[in-house]
Amino acid sequence: MRGFTYRRWQSISSSIQGKIFLAFSLVALLSIFSVSGIVYVNMRETIKSNAVTSVSDSIRQADESLNIMLEEIDRLNTVVVINKNTVIDTLLSPSEEISHEWFQEQKRIEEFLSSLIAYKPYIKRIAVVALNGKVFFSGGPWIDRTFLDTPMMDYMLRNGSRHAYLKQEGGPETISVGREIRYDHETIGVVLVDLNYDFIRKTYGVKPTADSMLYVLDQQDEFIYQSDQMPAFAPSETKIIDLRREYAASSGGEAVQKKIEGRQYIVVSQQSEYTGWTTFALIPLDSLLTESANLRRLLLEAAAIVLLIVLVGSLKVSSRITLNLRRLQSMMMLVKDGNLTFPKKEIKTKDEVGQLYHVFIGMVEELQRLLEGIRVSEQEKRKAELTALQAQVRPHFLYNALNTIKYLAKLNGTPNIEEVSGALIDLMRGVLGNANEYLTVREELEYVRNYLAIVKYRYMEPIALIEQIDDPALLNCPIIKLTLQPIVENAVLHGIGSRMEGSVTIRVYEVDGDLMIEVEDNGKGISEEQIEQLLGGQGEMGDSSRFSSMGVRNVHERITRLYKEPYGLKVYSEVGRFTKVTIRFPKLGEAVAEPEGMR
Repeated sequence: MRGFTYRRWQSISSSIQGKIFLAFSLVALLSIFSVSGIVYVNMRETIKSNAVTSVSDSIRQADESLNIMLEEIDRLNTVVVINKNTVIDTLLSPSEEISHEWFQEQKRIEEFLSSLIAYKPYIKRIAVVALNGKVFFSGGPWIDRTFLDTPMMDYMLRNGSRHAYLKQEGGPETISVGREIRYDHETIGVVLVDLNYDFIRKTYGVKPTADSMLYVLDQQDEFIYQSDQMPAFAPSETKIIDLRREYAASSGGEAVQKKIEGRQYIVVSQQSEYTGWTTFALIPLDSLLTESANLRRLLLEAAAIVLLIVLVGSLKVSSRITLNLRRLQSMMMLVKDGNLTFPKKEIKTKDEVGQLYHVFIGMVEELQRLLEGIRVSEQEKRKAELTALQAQVRPHFLYNALNTIKYLAKLNGTPNIEEVSGALIDLMRGVLGNANEYLTVREELEYVRNYLAIVKYRYMEPIALIEQIDDPALLNCPIIKLTLQPIVENAVLHGIGSRMEGSVTIRVYEVDGDLMIEVEDNGKGISEEQIEQLLGGQGEMGDSSRFSSMGVRNVHERITRLYKEPYGLKVYSEVGRFTKVTIRFPKLGEAVAEPEGMR
């Protein structure tokens, strides 16, 4: 029994069905586990990225909120410092305490201070402390002249030339913002505003995970704020200070993964440009990625189930594909023997075998229609030859009719009709009678002259054509047929129009081995938007050319399609003054021979 099973498996594995099954199994295995791995890695990185983004945004918003409050406090300090009548004069007053003048001064300055902090719940106290011992304040807690001998007063005097920020310790925590009061280039006191510390706690209460830590340090490595509930493994304050100095040396401002005291953290830093304080958020990587372990287990279970389903399905599909292949093989053998009317065993599947069946049946039917198709093809060929002959007859008839008009105009003494007819004959002979794709620059200029000879009678004013040829040999260089005439026509119709003393200047020169042709008119010019429409595929600025369906954009597309960059058209214009079109061609050498067109 075991030998029979082995032989059966060996037979299956050597057949197409076995090969398809094995191929499906391997592809499914690799695909499922690759996708699972990619999804897991992406989800892991997404969790980290979302945490970093959330913390960064929260820190930035906290800094912005704090900066707004500090800017408001700085403005209050500035108002106090520059107030001479109420503040400076009171501090310099010789009146002593427990006097009528002293009470009046105290009442006036305290009312002034109270008005400054009214309706500002984030301010606990504002105080003015003079070096002569006078102290005035509004809010709490109490402050008196003993403040003069504190380290905080000394810090404010050393750093308060503009503003000084300091966290008070030893009592109710608060952030103090102070500034010197100067008069006659001398310091006479300080103004001090205390910010409620609860505002700091609410502002920086950012914790993406339960054991995350957040620190705010000033430039003197003092802790302005740190999270209230620290985990047992929190880094020491010395390590946080070293971290601040490290980030200050490298300008900080980024999120990095860093190992601190044996534990991996995602460190998000932000330095306030206003206060100079540095904010650190430390997110333990293991706690942040706790969910990724559950995700990995779920992905493995899902991958195993999907793989099992794919294996069973591939076995069924491979068996079905093999059956249809045998049917298709039998029909092909009949066709090989020359039997095109064999009985067709229809294969209704929509997979590759079903498509192959329909293609095969189509090929057989096409073979049956081959003789009929050859006969129809011969008839169409004769019709095409007749149409080509008619196409040759029509231009001859048109040229003969125009020549008759020209002859009659000459007999009747109407030179203008004779000139227009002759120019039209030459122009149409070049367009319809010349089958060559290339013409020389000289021939293109002749088309332009013929066109201007015709169009001048429309505006009743001659349009001057100025030709500037740097080297006469360039006139023999071949260029794509019908290049200049559409551009000149566009200049006449949309630039010059009926403008008096209109002119078109055509310059032919050579740059870096390339042929350059400039067409410039003194018309009304076009805007940048119109230039983009002219070359950008949104149509031209008016009706298409009267003598050709190809306009300026068509010329540009033909050149770029044939020669690629940097060849093609460039348009320069100044509204009300001029429009200039620069055409760049590769210099092709000797001119192509003029074809024997219809003369």
